[in-house]
Amino acid sequence: MGDHSGHTHGTRPIQYGRNWPGPWRKTPGRVVGTSLVRLYQLTLSGFVGNSCRHLPTCSEYAHEAIARHGLWAGGWMGLFRVLRCGPFGTHGIDRVPETLAARYVWFMPWRYWRIGKRHSEPEI
Repeated sequence: MGDHSGHTHGTRPIQYGRNWPGPWRKTPGRVVGTSLVRLYQLTLSGFVGNSCRHLPTCSEYAHEAIARHGLWAGGWMGLFRVLRCGPFGTHGIDRVPETLAARYVWFMPWRYWRIGKRHSEPEI
């Protein structure tokens, strides 16, 4: 009578997906952007190979960046992350910032290049 095995009263199921499971606004741009990244993961990613030098991988980073910061900012962040992933680029753990500093504005997309690079200045 006291056996509660299999019951999950009020608990959320554990997600084992490869992309960021956090909450994000489902705006049209974010849904399209994350869907394109997911399409790449399901189709072309297997042909490209597992050669990403970062953790999370470049596609996981792009998915999270778009989900957190929108298609424009997240798309630029994802593009610049892929460009940094070459043989002479950066490597290691590189997380998407939770918030962006005020200097990252939509009309200066080249500034997103600095996100993720090892600098002494804080991102927030």
